[in-house]
Amino acid sequence: MCDLTLIRTNSEHTDFKKLVVLLDKDLAIRDGEEHAFYAQYNKIDAIKEVVVAYQNNIPVACGAIKPLSETAAEVKRMFVHPDYRKQGIAAKILTELEQWATELGFGQAVLETGKKQPEAIALYQKVGYQIIPNYGQYIGVDNSVCMAKSLSGLNT
Repeated sequence: MCDLTLIRTNSEHTDFKKLVVLLDKDLAIRDGEEHAFYAQYNKIDAIKEVVVAYQNNIPVACGAIKPLSETAAEVKRMFVHPDYRKQGIAAKILTELEQWATELGFGQAVLETGKKQPEAIALYQKVGYQIIPNYGQYIGVDNSVCMAKSLSGLNT
């Protein structure tokens, strides 16, 4: 395993923006005709909590959280560059985001992913997320899989 560094930043960070472009290209392929629906909910301009992962000073992955309610933070924009997958980087980003959410006073992390991202669903389940009824704009959307995890056991 090479040297991995996580930094906390915001959505203005250049490397985060570059990784999100790659993420959106990947999702456009996976989601096909449904991509426009999802894209409207994935704007990054208002996200204040972003984590970017660097391996040997190369930006390789990202993730973010934003408030969904007073008690829940929503995990957004999770992405690992294809050349760096299957190294545990996504789980490390998720752990950092969960820690940050607890520091901000959130007791729960929630997220939405798609049935066309089975590796994402597997990762989230592996680290303790459970499938919940679709929330918000995802209610009634067949491709959406919503998940949640209690953060109350994390140390602040």
